[in-house]
Amino acid sequence: MRAMILAAGLGSRMRPLTNNTPKPLLKIGGKPLIVWHIERLKEAGFREIIVNVAYLGHQIIDYLGDGSKWGVNIVISDEQEEGALETAGGIIKALPYLSETFLVVNGDVWTDYRYDKSFKLSLDNMAHLVLVENPEHNLSGDFPLSKTDKRYTFSGIGYYSKKLFERLDYGKQPLAPILFEAIKSSKLTTELHRGIWYDIGTPERLNSLDTIVKKTLLHHNFM
Repeated sequence: MRAMILAAGLGSRMRPLTNNTPKPLLKIGGKPLIVWHIERLKEAGFREIIVNVAYLGHQIIDYLGDGSKWGVNIVISDEQEEGALETAGGIIKALPYLSETFLVVNGDVWTDYRYDKSFKLSLDNMAHLVLVENPEHNLSGDFPLSKTDKRYTFSGIGYYSKKLFERLDYGKQPLAPILFEAIKSSKLTTELHRGIWYDIGTPERLNSLDTIVKKTLLHHNFM
Protein backbone atom coordinates (compact mmCIF):
# COMPACT_ATOMS: atom_id res chain seq x y z
CA MET A 1 0.00 0.00 0.00
CA ARG A 2 1.11 3.54 -0.73
CA ALA A 3 0.47 6.62 1.38
CA MET A 4 -0.27 10.21 0.43
CA ILE A 5 0.46 13.25 2.56
CA LEU A 6 -1.69 16.28 1.76
CA ALA A 7 0.65 19.27 1.73
CA ALA A 8 -0.85 21.64 -0.84
CA GLY A 9 -2.93 23.95 1.36
CA LEU A 10 -2.49 27.70 1.53
CA GLY A 11 -2.20 27.72 5.33
CA SER A 12 -4.25 30.92 5.46
CA ARG A 13 -5.24 30.48 9.12
CA MET A 14 -1.57 30.07 10.06
CA ARG A 15 -0.51 33.51 8.87
CA PRO A 16 1.83 35.26 9.43
CA LEU A 17 3.79 32.03 9.99
CA THR A 18 2.98 30.85 6.48
CA ASN A 19 3.67 34.13 4.67
CA ASN A 20 7.03 32.77 3.52
CA THR A 21 6.95 29.15 4.69
CA PRO A 22 4.50 26.43 3.62
CA LYS A 23 2.65 24.94 6.58
CA PRO A 24 4.17 21.42 6.21
CA LEU A 25 7.61 22.92 6.90
CA LEU A 26 6.58 24.66 10.12
CA LYS A 27 8.30 22.98 13.04
CA ILE A 28 7.14 21.05 16.07
CA GLY A 29 9.87 20.15 18.53
CA GLY A 30 12.45 21.45 16.07
CA LYS A 31 11.27 19.17 13.26
CA PRO A 32 9.04 20.06 10.27
CA LEU A 33 5.49 18.73 10.49
CA ILE A 34 5.85 16.74 7.29
CA VAL A 35 8.94 14.96 8.59
CA TRP A 36 7.02 13.68 11.62
CA HIS A 37 4.53 12.15 9.17
CA ILE A 38 7.22 10.62 6.98
CA GLU A 39 8.96 9.03 9.96
CA ARG A 40 5.74 7.57 11.38
CA LEU A 41 4.73 6.22 7.99
CA LYS A 42 8.12 4.60 7.60
CA GLU A 43 7.79 3.02 11.05
CA ALA A 44 4.51 1.51 9.86
CA GLY A 45 6.19 -0.02 6.82
CA PHE A 46 5.31 2.51 4.14
CA ARG A 47 8.15 3.09 1.69
CA GLU A 48 6.29 4.74 -1.20
CA ILE A 49 4.89 8.14 -0.22
CA ILE A 50 3.18 10.66 -2.48
CA VAL A 51 3.17 14.31 -1.43
CA ASN A 52 1.05 16.91 -3.20
CA VAL A 53 2.25 20.51 -3.20
CA ALA A 54 0.94 23.88 -4.35
CA TYR A 55 1.51 27.00 -2.21
CA LEU A 56 5.28 27.58 -1.95
CA GLY A 57 5.58 24.00 -3.15
CA HIS A 58 9.13 24.45 -4.44
CA GLN A 59 10.29 24.75 -0.83
CA ILE A 60 8.77 21.38 0.05
CA ILE A 61 10.21 19.78 -3.09
CA ASP A 62 13.68 21.11 -2.32
CA TYR A 63 13.50 20.05 1.31
CA LEU A 64 12.23 16.50 0.77
CA GLY A 65 14.19 15.56 -2.32
CA ASP A 66 13.52 11.93 -3.24
CA GLY A 67 12.99 10.91 0.40
CA SER A 68 16.16 8.83 0.59
CA LYS A 69 17.38 10.67 3.69
CA TRP A 70 14.46 9.05 5.55
CA GLY A 71 14.72 5.70 3.81
CA VAL A 72 11.58 6.15 1.71
CA ASN A 73 10.75 7.02 -1.89
CA ILE A 74 8.87 10.31 -2.22
CA VAL A 75 6.94 11.19 -5.37
CA ILE A 76 5.66 14.75 -5.76
CA SER A 77 2.24 15.49 -7.22
CA ASP A 78 2.73 19.11 -8.25
CA GLU A 79 -0.31 21.42 -8.23
CA GLN A 80 1.61 24.68 -8.39
CA GLU A 81 0.39 25.57 -11.88
CA GLU A 82 -3.27 24.91 -11.10
CA GLY A 83 -3.23 26.21 -7.57
CA ALA A 84 -4.35 23.91 -4.76
CA LEU A 85 -6.94 21.45 -6.09
CA GLU A 86 -8.47 20.80 -2.65
CA THR A 87 -8.46 17.33 -1.14
CA ALA A 88 -10.44 15.30 -3.70
CA GLY A 89 -8.91 17.19 -6.62
CA GLY A 90 -5.44 16.54 -5.26
CA ILE A 91 -6.14 12.84 -4.85
CA ILE A 92 -7.56 12.59 -8.37
CA LYS A 93 -4.41 14.15 -9.84
CA ALA A 94 -2.23 11.77 -7.82
CA LEU A 95 -4.19 8.60 -8.72
CA PRO A 96 -1.56 7.33 -11.22
CA TYR A 97 0.94 7.15 -8.35
CA LEU A 98 -1.38 5.48 -5.83
CA SER A 99 -2.08 1.83 -5.07
CA GLU A 100 -5.55 0.28 -5.47
CA THR A 101 -6.11 0.86 -1.75
CA PHE A 102 -4.16 3.78 -0.33
CA LEU A 103 -3.78 5.81 2.85
CA VAL A 104 -4.21 9.60 2.94
CA VAL A 105 -2.99 11.76 5.82
CA ASN A 106 -3.59 15.48 6.26
CA GLY A 107 -0.26 17.22 6.59
CA ASP A 108 -1.51 19.50 9.39
CA VAL A 109 -2.50 16.92 12.01
CA TRP A 110 -0.45 15.39 14.81
CA THR A 111 -1.34 11.94 16.07
CA ASP A 112 -0.16 8.67 17.53
CA TYR A 113 -2.59 6.71 15.35
CA ARG A 114 -0.94 3.51 14.13
CA TYR A 115 -1.06 3.41 10.35
CA ASP A 116 -1.82 -0.03 8.96
CA LYS A 117 -0.04 -0.88 5.69
CA SER A 118 -1.97 -4.15 5.44
CA PHE A 119 -5.42 -2.57 5.89
CA LYS A 120 -8.07 -4.11 3.65
CA LEU A 121 -11.31 -2.47 2.61
CA SER A 122 -14.23 -4.88 2.62
CA LEU A 123 -15.55 -5.90 -0.78
CA ASP A 124 -18.26 -3.22 -1.02
CA ASN A 125 -16.40 -0.43 0.79
CA MET A 126 -14.81 2.51 -0.97
CA ALA A 127 -13.41 4.28 2.10
CA HIS A 128 -12.62 3.90 5.79
CA LEU A 129 -12.26 7.04 7.91
CA VAL A 130 -10.51 7.51 11.23
CA LEU A 131 -12.58 9.71 13.54
CA VAL A 132 -11.69 11.39 16.84
CA GLU A 133 -13.57 12.98 19.73
CA ASN A 134 -14.80 16.47 18.87
CA PRO A 135 -12.34 19.23 19.81
CA GLU A 136 -13.53 22.62 21.03
CA HIS A 137 -13.28 24.12 17.56
CA ASN A 138 -15.52 21.44 16.00
CA LEU A 139 -18.05 20.40 18.64
CA SER A 140 -20.71 19.38 16.12
CA GLY A 141 -18.42 16.82 14.47
CA ASP A 142 -18.24 15.74 10.83
CA PHE A 143 -19.24 12.10 10.30
CA PRO A 144 -21.18 9.50 12.28
CA LEU A 145 -19.44 6.53 13.80
CA SER A 146 -20.68 3.32 12.22
CA LYS A 147 -24.08 2.26 13.60
CA THR A 148 -24.49 5.42 15.72
CA ASP A 149 -26.05 8.82 15.13
CA LYS A 150 -23.46 10.88 16.99
CA ARG A 151 -21.05 12.76 14.78
CA TYR A 152 -17.33 12.72 15.45
CA THR A 153 -14.52 14.76 13.93
CA PHE A 154 -12.72 13.48 10.85
CA SER A 155 -9.07 13.10 11.81
CA GLY A 156 -7.76 13.73 8.31
CA ILE A 157 -6.69 10.08 8.08
CA GLY A 158 -8.44 7.66 5.75
CA TYR A 159 -8.02 4.53 3.66
CA TYR A 160 -9.50 4.78 0.17
CA SER A 161 -10.14 2.70 -2.91
CA LYS A 162 -9.12 4.12 -6.28
CA LYS A 163 -12.62 3.26 -7.46
CA LEU A 164 -14.03 6.09 -5.32
CA PHE A 165 -12.23 8.66 -7.49
CA GLU A 166 -11.63 7.08 -10.89
CA ARG A 167 -14.81 8.40 -12.56
CA LEU A 168 -14.57 11.89 -11.15
CA ASP A 169 -13.53 14.85 -13.28
CA TYR A 170 -10.09 16.35 -12.95
CA GLY A 171 -10.05 19.72 -11.24
CA LYS A 172 -10.56 21.50 -7.95
CA GLN A 173 -13.06 19.79 -5.66
CA PRO A 174 -13.53 19.01 -1.95
CA LEU A 175 -13.62 15.55 -0.44
CA ALA A 176 -16.58 15.83 1.96
CA PRO A 177 -19.41 15.59 -0.62
CA ILE A 178 -17.84 12.44 -2.07
CA LEU A 179 -17.64 10.86 1.37
CA PHE A 180 -21.25 11.72 2.21
CA GLU A 181 -22.34 10.06 -1.03
CA ALA A 182 -20.37 6.96 -0.04
CA ILE A 183 -22.14 6.96 3.33
CA LYS A 184 -25.55 7.14 1.62
CA SER A 185 -24.69 4.11 -0.49
CA SER A 186 -23.25 2.21 2.52
CA LYS A 187 -19.79 2.13 1.00
CA LEU A 188 -17.93 3.83 3.84
CA THR A 189 -16.90 2.64 7.30
CA THR A 190 -15.42 4.46 10.26
CA GLU A 191 -13.44 3.85 13.42
CA LEU A 192 -12.82 5.99 16.52
CA HIS A 193 -9.25 6.76 17.52
CA ARG A 194 -9.05 7.56 21.23
CA GLY A 195 -5.35 8.36 21.36
CA ILE A 196 -3.40 11.56 20.71
CA TRP A 197 -4.63 13.83 17.93
CA TYR A 198 -4.18 17.53 17.26
CA ASP A 199 -5.43 19.69 14.42
CA ILE A 200 -2.68 22.23 13.87
CA GLY A 201 -4.87 24.87 12.26
CA THR A 202 -3.80 28.07 13.98
CA PRO A 203 -0.55 29.58 15.29
CA GLU A 204 -1.88 29.17 18.83
CA ARG A 205 -2.42 25.42 18.39
CA LEU A 206 1.00 25.07 16.77
CA ASN A 207 2.71 26.87 19.64
CA SER A 208 0.80 24.89 22.26
CA LEU A 209 1.76 21.54 20.70
CA ASP A 210 5.35 22.69 20.17
CA THR A 211 5.65 23.43 23.89
CA ILE A 212 4.22 20.02 24.82
CA VAL A 213 6.52 18.15 22.44
CA LYS A 214 9.63 20.05 23.52
CA LYS A 215 8.90 19.27 27.17
CA THR A 216 8.37 15.61 26.31
CA LEU A 217 11.59 15.43 24.30
CA LEU A 218 13.52 17.15 27.09
CA HIS A 219 12.12 14.66 29.59
CA HIS A 220 13.16 11.70 27.45
CA ASN A 221 16.62 13.16 26.93
CA PHE A 222 17.15 13.05 30.69
CA MET A 223 15.75 9.55 31.13
